Amino acid sequence: MQPGDLKYNRDHVWVRNDDGVATIGITDHAQSELGDIVYVELPEVGKEVVKGNMVATVESVKTVSDIISPVSGRVRKVNESLVETPEIINEDPYGSGWLVSIEISNPTELEDLITEEEYKQFVHEN
Repeated sequence: MQPGDLKYNRDHVWVRNDDGVATIGITDHAQSELGDIVYVELPEVGKEVVKGNMVATVESVKTVSDIISPVSGRVRKVNESLVETPEIINEDPYGSGWLVSIEISNPTELEDLITEEEYKQFVHEN
């Protein structure tokens, strides 16, 4: 998976949509800004999440950050490997460092996401 195949929100979360299931994680920029990630709190499978609300928490040596869900829906899977080895996010944020998969309840919310180029421009300006 290449970052260009993904969509992004302005909370530094990436989204890969596979037939109505959104896999999400934090961007390389976000993990770089956070520093070494030491703990991840993930939601329970089956939990309903709402776009714009917290879906997970990532703790680094610098700070604790809420991960904001880019879509609404039901949590289908969580990346259990992050519980024991959260540093995977630093090593591979777009691959094995994914956080959760959400069964999308409102596909039109995907239209609010931005492209890789738009995200890069956003990061550059902020």
